[in-house]
Amino acid sequence: MNIRFSGFGGQGVILSGVILGYAALLDGKNAIQTQSYGSSARGGACKCDVIISDTDIHELEPSQIDILISFSQPAYDKFSHSLKAGGQLFVDSDLVQSHKHTAETYAIPATDIAFKEMSNKIIANIVMLGCLSAHTKLISAESMEKSVRRYVPDKFTETNIKAFRRGMELAS
Repeated sequence: MNIRFSGFGGQGVILSGVILGYAALLDGKNAIQTQSYGSSARGGACKCDVIISDTDIHELEPSQIDILISFSQPAYDKFSHSLKAGGQLFVDSDLVQSHKHTAETYAIPATDIAFKEMSNKIIANIVMLGCLSAHTKLISAESMEKSVRRYVPDKFTETNIKAFRRGMELAS
């Protein structure tokens, strides 16, 4: 499974990929994560690719994307063409207006939910991870929560777990 997170630096794009990749390892899968971002990381364009497989992985960058997650309009515009026909598209509906696409599309107001319900829009990426996890069932919720706990600073852990669970609720 080839997954691409995309957006601006500072939106948690890279962290999302790291969390997903580590959770895949916890579930006994193979995973590789690569990232790319502009010269000014915060505010510049960035992407993070995660390849998850039950077998060996022999590539560093996916040729086609099965799942695209976009947190900004420029990222969507730049990477939507790489999403394979019949793939899945997850967008933050507060920030991305997806155009007609052949992908199964999930648009959730992740930034709005993070800000209104958790008083911190920076965790919109974790809300989106919850939605992604619930829709795809690619990785267990237990492993995702363990990964969040590993990579999020202790003082923000419980808020991020709440955000992850809220994203899962949105998917149902």
